[in-house]
Amino acid sequence: MSRPALTRAAGHINRRAIWSRIVIAACYGAGAIVVLPLALIVWHLLAKGLPALSLSFFLDMPKPVGEPGGGMANAIVGTLILVGLGTLFAVPVGVGAGVYLAEFGRGRFSSLVRYTADLLSGVPSIVVGVAAYGLVVLPMGGFSALAGGVALGILMLPTIIRSTEEMVRLVPQSYREAALALGAPRWKVTQQVVIPAARAGIVTASMLAVARAAGETAPLLFYGRTPYDDWNRQAWTGALVLVMMVTGISAVLRLTVRRVAQR
Repeated sequence: MSRPALTRAAGHINRRAIWSRIVIAACYGAGAIVVLPLALIVWHLLAKGLPALSLSFFLDMPKPVGEPGGGMANAIVGTLILVGLGTLFAVPVGVGAGVYLAEFGRGRFSSLVRYTADLLSGVPSIVVGVAAYGLVVLPMGGFSALAGGVALGILMLPTIIRSTEEMVRLVPQSYREAALALGAPRWKVTQQVVIPAARAGIVTASMLAVARAAGETAPLLFYGRTPYDDWNRQAWTGALVLVMMVTGISAVLRLTVRRVAQR
């Protein structure tokens, strides 16, 4: 190859290297832009909520109006109860619906189920609360933890359904064909082959839905606008605890999925 040709080739390689570095830098910048709002939110929550974070916040009941001190033991226990009830309601229904859509969902009814799940994912939480009020509170004649669990379960359903469907679809078709070739019925193939193969993804979808339900903090907006400074501090601390709870769930989720994937 002549010297001019070598020079042109070298210049072309240099331009490609420069563009590669520019694109990589742009990707890093985009990632930083995504992380920055979360970092600012966490920093703001730490600044506002950390001063009131103590053991009494988790163990003590709220004080009467105007008195300093107290905690949110009842709110924390109530959150755990509501999230637990919502999980008991949403996970079996959502996983079952997702498996149905992925394995047997053909026709108008399956299209209706998908459309309903997509529609529920965009419904504001306040509308879901109104729906739970009409479905549970009015027939029962009063408020209850069951009503809150149903509301959170409805919020969790679309995430579980659509994510489970996608995870089940990722299972290779050869798994199904091999099991069917051995004479296993379709339902048994789904139960003993497909679902175990998609277990990590189903667990991921369920935990993400639980994290979303635990992170519903709309009531704190009203609690945090009271004229009492101590209540405001506790509201910020409650928001910080919710963020910590969601972060903990996400960490457990990653460890669980990693261990399941390594088996």
